[in-house]
Amino acid sequence: MGGGREPVAGGAEARRKPAWLRVGLPSGANSRLVSETLARRGLATVCDSARCPNKAECWGQATATFMVLGRRCTRYCRFCAVEHGREGEALRPEEPEELAGAARELGLAYVVVTSVDRDDLPDRGAAHFAACARALKALVPAPRVELLVPDYREGELEPVLDARPDVLAHNVETVPRLQSLRDARASYAASLHTLALAAARARGGSPVVKSSLMLGLGESRDELLRAMDELRAVGCSSLVLGQYLQPTRLQAEVARYVPPEDFALYAEEARSRGFASVVSAPLARTSYHARSSFENDRPQGL
Repeated sequence: MGGGREPVAGGAEARRKPAWLRVGLPSGANSRLVSETLARRGLATVCDSARCPNKAECWGQATATFMVLGRRCTRYCRFCAVEHGREGEALRPEEPEELAGAARELGLAYVVVTSVDRDDLPDRGAAHFAACARALKALVPAPRVELLVPDYREGELEPVLDARPDVLAHNVETVPRLQSLRDARASYAASLHTLALAAARARGGSPVVKSSLMLGLGESRDELLRAMDELRAVGCSSLVLGQYLQPTRLQAEVARYVPPEDFALYAEEARSRGFASVVSAPLARTSYHARSSFENDRPQGL
């Protein structure tokens, strides 16, 4: 999709991955609890659909990134393993309440919700996305809610923002020169526009506006730094940098495995440019350590 779902995975190149990218398999009571809760309520996660390398860590902490609007994306990006097709699945009217119920059962204080792209729907799924956020915010106590949305534009993003998420995230994915890896309906300019719309609506620092870039696709240092500047220029205050991992042989190959020390240097560059919160590490993804990232970014008192 064009920047909503997290393009995370890793499996096809396991034998060639450096040691810092090797992760374990989900196990333990918390992992089983997450799996059972999701299955019983008919919910999907990006952890499974996009083959996230952090699944073991997150599920072990009873944390998951929920994926709404079905499991089939109407876009095809060359780095993403999520199922795709011309049309998505029928929306489930009960999904917002099931999502809230799962968050309550799991005792989540911070919930991340993302989605597939739904170009086949009149509003591209914005109203359903907003309903999911409202259901979560109606819980007592209400969790913090982070929404990782598609490239919603005017008339689509407003209902989502009206649901009062604490964080509004949308991913530019990669630098402008490499945007051909995304579906042709997505673009760097459209993604910046979505982020700018969210930042313009923010009052008192809420919602925090967040984006993510994948490294290792062939970008140069100068291109990455220029993208940071452009994200700051539209009001993005939270940045995530992570290593692209090839999900299967069908997706784009990794151009380079970026070492941890380079991620540390890029984090310094991002902070020097004014990002309030930066998560920069090989296994970092948009929702990885999302709660601590939010705590670092939000203004005092919020």
